Amino acid sequence: MSTALRIFAALPIPAEIAARVTPLQKGVPGAKWRPRENFHITLAFYGDTELDRVEELDSALARIRIAPFELRLKGAGHFGSNEPHALWLGVEGGEPLADLARQCAQAGKRAGLEMERRVYMPHLTLAYLTSPDLVRLQRFEQRLNLYASEPFIADRFALYSSQQKRKGPNQYLAEAEYPLEGR
Repeated sequence: MSTALRIFAALPIPAEIAARVTPLQKGVPGAKWRPRENFHITLAFYGDTELDRVEELDSALARIRIAPFELRLKGAGHFGSNEPHALWLGVEGGEPLADLARQCAQAGKRAGLEMERRVYMPHLTLAYLTSPDLVRLQRFEQRLNLYASEPFIADRFALYSSQQKRKGPNQYLAEAEYPLEGR
């Protein structure tokens, strides 16, 4: 039995928003489209974490106090400029979203975890890419450039574990959930 979990903090995507995103997932050869149940907006990635650190992290995340806020999915793009490896929808959430991500990263540091140094860019991963057709990828992004979901309220976030499966996408399990409530 493993003494570590591969974990991250994220906002769940409401079912009605996910139902509107799923039909957009087409038209890019080389895309491994993410299943609806894996949709989320990562706040902080903690990686493989020992169970005692997970408990410390859980305690630190539970102390975060931010009021619920509105966000929306908007526009599309990809990661990997020369060799695209992930296709995403952007997220508009303003300062509350940035503040929540910052506090989740600080909770990781307080729990003694080494945090990624990348600039936070909120997104919803639509697909992982393997040798994609670049023309079709560009058309997909142009088609969704003006896309905007209905606004929705972030009223909670969760600590998820990522379980690798033999075939298909990883399975994400909510290990703990934290309501968003004002200070």
